[in-house]
Amino acid sequence: MKIFSIVFFLFGGIMSGRAQAVQTVPIPGSSVSFNMISVPSGSFLMGSPTTELHRNADEGPQVKVKLDGFSIAETEVTWELYELFTDKEKRAALIYSSELVKGNADAVIKPSTPYLDPSYGMGKYSFPATSMTQYAALSFCKWLSELTGEFYRLPTEAEWEYACKAGTNTAYSFGDDPALLDQYAWSFNNSEDKYHPVKSKKPNPWGLYDMHGNVMEWTLDQYQADYYATLGDATASPWRRPDKLLPRTARGGSWDENPQVLRSSARTSSNPSWQRRDPQIPKSFWWCSDAPFIGIRLVKPTIQPTREEQEEFWSLVLDEG
Repeated sequence: MKIFSIVFFLFGGIMSGRAQAVQTVPIPGSSVSFNMISVPSGSFLMGSPTTELHRNADEGPQVKVKLDGFSIAETEVTWELYELFTDKEKRAALIYSSELVKGNADAVIKPSTPYLDPSYGMGKYSFPATSMTQYAALSFCKWLSELTGEFYRLPTEAEWEYACKAGTNTAYSFGDDPALLDQYAWSFNNSEDKYHPVKSKKPNPWGLYDMHGNVMEWTLDQYQADYYATLGDATASPWRRPDKLLPRTARGGSWDENPQVLRSSARTSSNPSWQRRDPQIPKSFWWCSDAPFIGIRLVKPTIQPTREEQEEFWSLVLDEG
């Protein structure tokens, strides 16, 4: 794929100032909607300083990253929305009852039936959808793009960290004191061994909920421990393109993690143990049977790619070529 196309997919038009107004996105043919929030363009230091408590080696060296503006979901994708993609009956009713569907959403393959209840009985509806593979998360983004006529995808690591930090340079978006974490996040310390409805805690300075904790969130990037060392100063729009199946990168920590994993710069590498009890050989493309702590947050470029450019992107990230 051409370099200019990659940059176009990753970032839309330029915006400035603080976070912009909330945009409510209705799902055609349903009562479901979700909110997207614009974040400003600018530069930030990606990674953590060597002085940060509980810092890991893969969070450095810090690099200055330049990003254009983009929109990011106010919350993690909920089961209410995700099951429109995964549930056969809901999906059929949605596609065939609606004249508002913009693209060929029905052509996007539906995930297989999960081996175990992916919610583990913790709750659905306004609770964050969990237990999907990165492939499933990307397929959901493609389906949603076809359904709405707007291009959605996962955030890059750089986009995710930029939105999480929201102009701050501290360990968390609210400061350095983990004693305040309970006000903003569900972690191992307060979750009672389960995830919780989205928007149950305070948002970060840009109005984004659960960037710390509740469920960790897939990004577009391959996990590479020394990735930052490969980036030059003032890097624009970095994306570690995947070149193998595993590992991939997740961010934000979860209800099942200690506070240090919820720091803004903390990185998590996906692990084969997330599918430990999956009896299929090879393992499912769709479900992480042992990861009820991994979820999705959407990103949308301000300037939408053409149909041809979208097809190139999906061919790359879903290996459809």
